[in-house]
Amino acid sequence: MTVHTSETDRPEQSERLVADIEQELSALFRRSRSASLRLARRVHPEMDAAGYALISQIELGTASGGPGVRASDVAQALGLDKSTVSRGITQLQNLGLIERVGDPDDGRARLLRLTAVGAERFGAMRTQRQTEFRAILERWNPTDLGDLGRLLSRLNADLS
Repeated sequence: MTVHTSETDRPEQSERLVADIEQELSALFRRSRSASLRLARRVHPEMDAAGYALISQIELGTASGGPGVRASDVAQALGLDKSTVSRGITQLQNLGLIERVGDPDDGRARLLRLTAVGAERFGAMRTQRQTEFRAILERWNPTDLGDLGRLLSRLNADLS
């Protein structure tokens, strides 16, 4: 059966589709916040979800072998206030997961990087998370995976 939509039905249909997408994104964001806390606790039992975002960004910033990442760059990448990032960095440092090191390009500046313990724990958690995620997505066909990746990329670009 083919459903024909008239020009007058399109705005209403579009509104329903946008509402459905908004509802699904809200559910995804709630699950993501909950998952961030679980992942944080895998790294350290006292780490919170905000700490997970920080440590992830610090790891990302040093993954290419650089000496570290500036706190201001972490704040900018996450869209957070510098004071919020500073408090989170202090917590991660007190937990022994990150350290501040001198910036080889600017003797006055300090960079952030994972400690050996932080890198080990974060790496173990990431490996487990990727295994779980792959198990979920293995049930999807390649076309759907490609569409999801392309559309998420487009949404992220439009949101920035």
